[in-house]
Amino acid sequence: MALKLYFLRHGQTALSRDDTFCGSGLDPELTSDGFKMAQAFATTYRATKWQAIFCSALRRAITTAEPVLEGRQLKLQSRAELNEIAYGQWEGLTKDKVAEDYHDDYISWLADPAWHAPTGGETAVTVSHRALTLLDEICEQFHDGNVLIVSHKATIRIIVCSLLGIDVGRFRYRLVCPVGSVTVVEFTSEGPLLHSLADRSHFTEELRSLPGT
Repeated sequence: MALKLYFLRHGQTALSRDDTFCGSGLDPELTSDGFKMAQAFATTYRATKWQAIFCSALRRAITTAEPVLEGRQLKLQSRAELNEIAYGQWEGLTKDKVAEDYHDDYISWLADPAWHAPTGGETAVTVSHRALTLLDEICEQFHDGNVLIVSHKATIRIIVCSLLGIDVGRFRYRLVCPVGSVTVVEFTSEGPLLHSLADRSHFTEELRSLPGT
């Protein structure tokens, strides 16, 4: 049996619903629909045996992970390495506002976020380094079974790009990661193997119809 990592993006927040920049500098609560998303995952995966459950240190990720813990003898391991990318001065702004106020930085970031950071924020390379440091630790500790990792849109896409050999500068253009979705990667003798990407089959039809940014 090989190790499988389940990367779950947190449920909906008001800022994800409105498609506003929300990184590690902001910490909004889940909306009522976001809570439903978290519960839907926990209900669907209630029979899954988890070796461990990790999440970012941000409240929206912690709140999404908490329903999974119900009835289990597991402790939630909150780690800042899984925090969302820092958007710096763009936090809380719309894309149109950033394009207007930080035009040159925004154009550079769109072209290559691997090495060009949001104004005062983090590059994708920085996020990849901090997140993969934790993944190395997880892989050393667990050699098989299932590990749940609750994190964020950009961070999950950057991690998956890094694992699959995709240029992290393309993370915004190669992978989707809607709210509440889960992506599964198995660690085989030949390396990381993608099992599913951005799966939301655990949602009701009503939840699947909501904005997924």
